[in-house]
Amino acid sequence: MTPFKTRDRYRSTLRVNLYLSRVFAQIFVALLFASSVAAQGSPQVAGARAGEPPAGTSIASDNLDKWREFLPPSIQWAIGRGMRIEVIEPREIPLEPKRLEATQKYHSQCRLSPDKNQVLNYVAGLPFPLADENDPEAAVKLVFNFENRIVVDDLDVRNFECDTGRLDAQTGLTIERHFILGHFRRLYYVSRLYHDPKPTWKTNEGVRYREVLHPILEPFDLKGVGLTYSRHLDPFRQDDSWLYYPLLKRVRRLSSAQRSDALFGQDADIDSYGGYAGNPAWMDWRLIGTKRVLAPLHTRNFPAVWSKGGANFLFDDTWEMRDVYVVEGTSRIPDYAYSKRVLYIDRHSFVIPYTEMYDQKGALWKAWVNQFNIGRKVFPGAVTAVYDYEQQFIPALSIFDMQLEHATRCLLPSPSVAGEEGWYFNFGRAEGTVEEVFTVASIISSGR
Repeated sequence: MTPFKTRDRYRSTLRVNLYLSRVFAQIFVALLFASSVAAQGSPQVAGARAGEPPAGTSIASDNLDKWREFLPPSIQWAIGRGMRIEVIEPREIPLEPKRLEATQKYHSQCRLSPDKNQVLNYVAGLPFPLADENDPEAAVKLVFNFENRIVVDDLDVRNFECDTGRLDAQTGLTIERHFILGHFRRLYYVSRLYHDPKPTWKTNEGVRYREVLHPILEPFDLKGVGLTYSRHLDPFRQDDSWLYYPLLKRVRRLSSAQRSDALFGQDADIDSYGGYAGNPAWMDWRLIGTKRVLAPLHTRNFPAVWSKGGANFLFDDTWEMRDVYVVEGTSRIPDYAYSKRVLYIDRHSFVIPYTEMYDQKGALWKAWVNQFNIGRKVFPGAVTAVYDYEQQFIPALSIFDMQLEHATRCLLPSPSVAGEEGWYFNFGRAEGTVEEVFTVASIISSGR
């Protein structure tokens, strides 16, 4: 055999081996991904271990010291005020079938931009489902996972109510103002899985999603007030945020720093919605680590039941042991209200059960806590908000200020609105979530 034939055979064999290596690598990654998704929230992964509170445990102020390590500082503070936690067995929170399919199809092509401010080649699903704490880029990847975990084609949360007021250590919340809000809507232009155009709805402005909170129905002096804004795909472009105040007949533009301000005498800022609603590119992110904690991810009550006495600013319900990533975000925006945010991101579902905010001196200031209720119906009697997969509902949330001893608690939807199902995911035009409702002209017209 000539040297040339030997060389050609060697090259041919090398090409075959390289091809087989790529195939086996792809199969390995696919199996690893499938096993990772299958393991989400399973009792083996998230259940109580030795030394942790087992199902059936009741945690209150008298035994808090025994279980303190499994609770963040803000929840320890609330338990000291009389909050009680009932521990249950954990359950998984599976990805919706279409989101899982999109994740499997597109995640391998996703990359962080060199400046870590955006995801390149993103189409739909979770961009980094295999990210873990050993990845030097883990923190920002986990935040992008959370951001894309909550994407829906559209969302309309209707007729919800909030109470806000000062806190007393013995009697709890003294209501100063009662709010009823007509709609909280979002319309996404990326990662669309249910309605055309999908998976991407291209816009001339490069919009990622539009959002509107409108109208405020109560109290009377805020009737008709509305907020609308657009988040852009360009990470360096500021949100277009507009506030309409009909009493003054004025439309006011909000800066990015003002998104951290609590409006109208209550405690919630726009960037805290859902646990974190700011742009990931506006923060420097750091992974503090992983932790085993209790979290309210499979609660029972809908509508929520408030705790008694001094803790009545938080819901009284079931919590479970979870693995979470603890991620710290420091704002890059001058005059931002908080020195940092600490997000607790569930390791197996990428949702945020609670987040904590710190003042400019580094002291714990506020907390946002979500009550999750997961199922195919928003509640057993629902006839419209019904899904063929498990959906995540939030029947209640609380924002409490531990320095000023002030709190805001919300029921979504309000029990006072008869028959309201409250949570409408991916209904689109059928439930009125269309582009026109997100315009300034629309909130002025309907807010008069």
